[in-house]
Amino acid sequence: MSTILVTGGTGGLGRPTVAALLAAKHDVRILSRRPGERHVIGDLATGEGLTAALEGVDVVVHLATNRKKDEPDTARLLEAARGVSHVIFMSIVGVDRIPFPYYVDKVATEKLIEASGIAHTILRATQFHDFVGDFLRAQRRLPVIISAALPVQTIAVEDIAQRLAELADSAPAGRVPDIGGPQLQQIGELVAIWQRAFGTRKPVWTLRLPGRTFAAFKAGHHTTGLPGYGHGTFAEYAAREAAK
Repeated sequence: MSTILVTGGTGGLGRPTVAALLAAKHDVRILSRRPGERHVIGDLATGEGLTAALEGVDVVVHLATNRKKDEPDTARLLEAARGVSHVIFMSIVGVDRIPFPYYVDKVATEKLIEASGIAHTILRATQFHDFVGDFLRAQRRLPVIISAALPVQTIAVEDIAQRLAELADSAPAGRVPDIGGPQLQQIGELVAIWQRAFGTRKPVWTLRLPGRTFAAFKAGHHTTGLPGYGHGTFAEYAAREAAK
C-alpha cells in the first residue's frame, strides 16, 4: 500500500481516480485549499502548504489544471516533491501537434517534469465525454446547437481513473502509450446522440473554421485511432446525464 497525494482530486477526473485508488487499498490524500474528507491543505498557485502535504507521500497523481498556469504550478509542486518516488502526470493526446495555447502549456509542463530528475509517468488521454457534454449543456438555452466538423474519440473518466490506478501500482515508466475512447466519431454524431437522449430536436449549425489549430483537430491529431483503450461510450454517458 502506498501513500498517494492527488492534486485536482475533487474534479471530474479526480473523484473517480480517488475512488479507484482507495479500492486498490492505498492511503489517499487530496490536495485542496479547503478542509474536507481526506483533504490536506496546500495551494499550487503559491506553494503554501505543499511541503507539509507531501510529507510521507510515495506517489503524486497530478491532475490539477487551471488552463492558464499549469507550468508554474507544477514547478512549485515538483520543488516540494523532491522526496517522492513517483509523479504521475495527466496530459492530453496531441498536445505536441496542435498549436492550441492550453496544449502548448501542457507540453511545457511535460518537459518540466521530464527535466525534474524525479521518477515519473506521463499519460495522455483523449477528451472526456464530459468535454462534449459541457459544450452542449452550455447551449441548452439557444434555439440551435453549434457543432463543428471534427472527429472525436471521447473517453469515460472512469476508464482513465482505472488506468491511473494501474500506473500508481507500477514503476515509473516515462511516457506511456496514449489512451482513447472506444469509438471514433464526428462531433455531429455526438450531438445527435445527445439530442436523442434528452428528447430534443434543435437544428444544428456546423462550423468550419480556418487556421492551423482547427486544421490539426480536423486531421485527428487529438485521437489515438482504434481500437481504443476505454469501454464506456458517449451514448451511455449521455443516457446517464439525461436520467439525472
